[in-house]
Amino acid sequence: MAKDYYDVLGVDRQADDATIKKAYRKLAMKYHPDRNPDNKEAEEKFKEIGEAYEVLSDPDKRAAYDRMGHDAFKNGGAGGPGTGGFGGFSDPMDIFAQMFGGMGGFERASRHHADPRQPGSDLRYDLDLTLEEAAHGCDKTLEIERLVPCDACKGTGSKDGTAGFKTCPTCQGSGVITRQNGFFVQQSTCPTCRGAGQTISNPCPKCRGEGRVHKDVPITLHVPAGVDTGTKLRSSGNGDAGLHGGETGDLYVFIEVKPHDIFAREGKDLTCSMPVPFIDAALGGVLTVPTLDGASKLKLPAGTTSGTIFRVRGKGMPSLKGSGRGDLMVEVSVETPSGLNSKQKQALEDFGKTLSASNQPEVQAFAKRAAKYMK
Repeated sequence: MAKDYYDVLGVDRQADDATIKKAYRKLAMKYHPDRNPDNKEAEEKFKEIGEAYEVLSDPDKRAAYDRMGHDAFKNGGAGGPGTGGFGGFSDPMDIFAQMFGGMGGFERASRHHADPRQPGSDLRYDLDLTLEEAAHGCDKTLEIERLVPCDACKGTGSKDGTAGFKTCPTCQGSGVITRQNGFFVQQSTCPTCRGAGQTISNPCPKCRGEGRVHKDVPITLHVPAGVDTGTKLRSSGNGDAGLHGGETGDLYVFIEVKPHDIFAREGKDLTCSMPVPFIDAALGGVLTVPTLDGASKLKLPAGTTSGTIFRVRGKGMPSLKGSGRGDLMVEVSVETPSGLNSKQKQALEDFGKTLSASNQPEVQAFAKRAAKYMK
């Protein structure tokens, strides 16, 4: 059963022309054959949205479709897709080309390459770092499996080391294979020459005429100080080698900074939750705190309570752009003694008897606010 054209484009039945056109543009880009090579499901989807747009973009055909559905186009009715393809087009590719004007590298001519030397693919590598490595920067050696130029033919793909080409016998030099299915005329990139229209005359036996072979290659990468999860580093020329000596792609390294057992990161700042003995919090003193650069000291005022945050300037993360460093934010958590023996308990009881309201202002303030609920 044919799908509803409005559902195919993902629009409601009251959608205006601009909305229909926008929906088609988005879907056509997503399912375009050049973006989905050898994907039969994407090919069918591309044809389906082309047919839907051809009807809904024409006022007369849309009106007929709204009245009668797909029956409007049976036996050639209303000049629909069953009578002449896509509104005078033989292929949904033509609708796409007219709408986009060849933008984005998807015009038909882009599938007929004059030069068989094609660029290599970019590669991706996910790299885990410790917080210390991210803070100070480091050099990493990555083991990458990539396509490199064939040493036997010097990357040409030809057995004698010269770039000799002949017309592709599969596509006869056009770079595309044309298939007709009913009123659809479908074109796809030639699998033999990959759209170049030419093949190697005397293929190198080692690389089978591609001019490149798979190899595990160690690559040294410098990681600058200040990187964070999601940072993308580019290593130029360390992607796959191009076909028949084409330009080499790039390597993109995506950074993932592992969680730390003491510090958490908030932009350029670091945070740390630090327990403090009850006596030190009550009497005050000097608190020694950890940082990524070693120990640092800060003044702990007498009567410090849990949740108090102290700032240690310049002990956070460096900026990736080189504009200074963040700070370290230390949140104090006052630890109440536990596991007391009888002597310690007695000492605390005696101490408690010496306390007045002024020694515990928060307790007194809360008691005053809550008094009416204690009756």
